[in-house]
Amino acid sequence: MTKPATPWPVAIGVAAQRAGVSARMVRHYESLGLLPEVARTDSGYRQYTEADVHTLRFIRRSRDLGFSMEEIATLLGLWKDRERASSQVKKVAQAHIANLSERIAAMQTIQRSLQSLVKCCHGDDRPDCPILDDLANTPELAARH
Repeated sequence: MTKPATPWPVAIGVAAQRAGVSARMVRHYESLGLLPEVARTDSGYRQYTEADVHTLRFIRRSRDLGFSMEEIATLLGLWKDRERASSQVKKVAQAHIANLSERIAAMQTIQRSLQSLVKCCHGDDRPDCPILDDLANTPELAARH
């Protein structure tokens, strides 16, 4: 027999679980204004609606795709604006793709540098190590010496 669904509104723990985030993150999203203030019981407990949980899922999915909190705020505003043009949403996504491409290129440069250093290291019992030599030879130190 299946357990009956919890009626709405729900407490923060239930909302967080249904959205796939922690209660701490729910509070964080509220503090950033990504989630509007929710109703509270007479004793001060937060009460979340199905719409709040849907918004939390939207935020979680946006985070999964690497959008910044600022970008998520923009996307949430566009999502809630039924008069918006899809071109506005696409522009945010394209800017995010460009940022990701830059970060990927930077990470690939780092990876190639490390691969080169690892290739130069003998990895034996000798104390000399080109990896440590490179780490110790930063441009700032070289300029001072």
